[in-house]
Amino acid sequence: MNIRAPSLNAKAFTCVAALAACALLSGPLQAEERIVTVKVSVNTAGLDAGQPAGARQLYGRLQHAAKFLCGRGMRVGLQPVDDFAGCVESAIGEAVRSAHLPQLTIEYLSTHTLQQATTHGIDVPVLAAAK
Repeated sequence: MNIRAPSLNAKAFTCVAALAACALLSGPLQAEERIVTVKVSVNTAGLDAGQPAGARQLYGRLQHAAKFLCGRGMRVGLQPVDDFAGCVESAIGEAVRSAHLPQLTIEYLSTHTLQQATTHGIDVPVLAAAK
């Protein structure tokens, strides 16, 4: 996912698109199948991801974008994802990991375990790990 905002790294969420494509094609590939990368931009207008409320809203937007990517959005002519829930979790985890935003990580940890964060390579701030 691509994010454009002065306070965020615009390239931070591009890994989500690659991850969604990997999840999309994680099943056995046949010789005639083509690998496709699917991207979606996440609007951060009006959000301050450094504040809890802004991070919460950004996290909600990431969830919506991940569900769109892993669901039927932008998938004309493509096979459905075998594991929708796994695709969504991977896409969100990759987006949070690539963002390196402590408040966004804290928001992620409100619904996920430290083990899940570690699985996606998310750096957990010390204060978030203590909660």
